This record gives sequence, C-alpha cells and structure tokens, in this order.
Amino acid sequence: MSGETAAYIGLGSNLGDREKNLSKAIELLAAERHINLFRTSSITETKPLSDKKQRDYLNRVAEIRTTLKADKLLKVLKKIEAAMGRKKKEEKWSSRTIDLDILLFGSKKVRKKDLCLPHPQMHLRSFVLKGLCELDGELVYPVLKESVSVLYSRLSGKDFYIDPDRPQLVSIAGVIGAGKTTLAEGLRDLLGFRLIKESYDSNPFLPKVYAGQKSFALDSQLYFLLSRCEQLRPDSFPPGGVAVSDYIMDKEMIYARLWLDSMQFELYRKINAAMCKTTAAPLITVYLKISPKKALERIKQRSRPYEQNIDLGFLEKLHIGYERLFETFSGCPVITLDAETVDFRQKPQVETIGEKINYYIGRD
Repeated sequence: MSGETAAYIGLGSNLGDREKNLSKAIELLAAERHINLFRTSSITETKPLSDKKQRDYLNRVAEIRTTLKADKLLKVLKKIEAAMGRKKKEEKWSSRTIDLDILLFGSKKVRKKDLCLPHPQMHLRSFVLKGLCELDGELVYPVLKESVSVLYSRLSGKDFYIDPDRPQLVSIAGVIGAGKTTLAEGLRDLLGFRLIKESYDSNPFLPKVYAGQKSFALDSQLYFLLSRCEQLRPDSFPPGGVAVSDYIMDKEMIYARLWLDSMQFELYRKINAAMCKTTAAPLITVYLKISPKKALERIKQRSRPYEQNIDLGFLEKLHIGYERLFETFSGCPVITLDAETVDFRQKPQVETIGEKINYYIGRD
C-alpha cells in the first residue's frame, strides 16, 4: 500500500502464560485497521535486566507495515497493553503481562518525552537484535548507521543497559603496537575523557623480562596488577566524568600465560582473581585488531629500547590470546576495529569512534 512505513515492534512478557500473551498481542496488532502484520521472529527467553527476583521474559519481534504516524502507532500499542491488563504507571523494571515497544520506524529519528526513535537502548539488547537479525540482518540502525547484525555481534549474546551510577570507563584493547595509547589520547583530547595509561615506563622489571630474564616475570606481572588495581579503583571515578584506559584488565592473564611457569601462573591466577574484583569494569571496550607482522613493524618504528627484542613469534602468541579472550568475552559490548585501516592520529577518524562510544555509554 502506498505511504506505508516498515516498523519493528518488540514484544515481551513475564507474567501469566507468557507465550499466549505474545500471541494475543500479535493478534490484536494484526487486527488494527491501519496495520499489516508482515512477519514475526522466533521467541527468545531472557533474564530480567534488573537485579529484582523476577520470572524470565519471553521476547520476540514483529515486523509490520503501517500508514500510521509513529505517535499514532504508539497510541495503538498502549491501547493493546491496556486491553491486556497492563497498568499505565508501573515501577521501572517491574514484571508485566505484555510490553510493546517501537524499535524502528523506517529510518525516522525522534526525541520526545514519550517517544524515542529508534529505541534508545536496543543496540544493547541481544534479545532484540537477535529477533531483528532473524527478520533482516541488514537493517540499519539509524543513529549508529550500522546493521543490526553488526550490533548483535558486539554483545556476545548478553543484554546491557546504560547505568550512569557505574564508573564510566572505556577500555582500549589490542596487542602491542595496535595503537591503543594513540586512540586513548585522541579520545582524551577530543572528548575530554580522563586518560589512564598503562604504567609500562615505570615498571622496573619489564625491560629485564623483555631482555630474556624470566626470573623477573612474576615481579613484572604483580607490578602491573597492583598499578592497574590502583588506577581502576571505583572510588577514583568522579561522578559524571568518563575515563579511557589504554588497556583492558583481562589482558593480565594473556601475558601471565606467556611469561610465567606453571607454579608462578597458578599463584598469580589466584591473586589476580581476588584483586580484579576490586576494580571498575569497562562499560565498553574497543578491540583493535592488527596482524602480528604489522604490529612488529610499528614496534620497530617507535623504537622503545626495551621492546626491540620482541619477535614475531611472541606477537603471534599475543594475538591468539586476544582472539581467544574476545571470542567469549561478555563483560560489556565490544567494538572491534581493523587497526590497520584506521589512523588514530586523524581527528575525523577518532571523532567517528568517539561518537559510537558516547552512544554506547549514554552520552549522545
């Protein structure tokens, strides 16, 4: 029909017969005069986002075509919710018979008190993105200008939400030579983030380790661990401020596996596990991927004396360690960048990355 808009509706229920509630809502949606139900995703079961003890949700996504304007469609959804017993004023994160949200309305962007398009946190919800990917993985999220399949790949199947009360930390990860510090400094200069730099220059054991004196490896690892735990103390993050670190705390175990013998590693693993619990976790991580060969070229170019003994074999092992880490990493969303095609010294490229980061942490 001429003048129709493709829209995507998120449905959720965790009270009563959840599957029946979803089916009923879809039935009521399809019965509306100005709405054509196009297709629906499969059902996904998800944990509640809040810490409250609640029943798990069933979620799915419906694709419709409608001649209604976005605000009129919202009124229809509210009408359906009310017809199914949902109260107008409910506590945030409360259980509900049915929850209906407009996720996407064409490529429209709206910022009003009662209507935000696209849905402002759908890029943080795996259960939403999974349903959208089933329907059309190439759908573009209008704000980030990226496909829903790309957004889904950043979440490792987890669901997140913006929490301004948490320490506002952005972490940059990648092998030596990937450009972590350059990007972190660019974000500091451009966006005013507080820079947290790895203390490699002050670690007295590191040059000895790179020179082949492995007897200092445990000392070096513990030095870095203590330094990072101090840098990432939650109480060191002032309210409203954002910090960017040129490392991710999880890298500790990658290096420990390479440097330490089995007895040292087991001791370090226990110390690391206890101390990491005291640190702030990142809200988002940017993983800079680079080939070991290219990383070695950059290391030789920057000529840090203690790095000149680093060989390709060591970088290949580091690369494997980082790849394994991010295959299963689920602590926060991860934006993966090809560090060989992006120049972090160029302001426009840092601006593009900064815009994405700000959106993920709720500073758009």
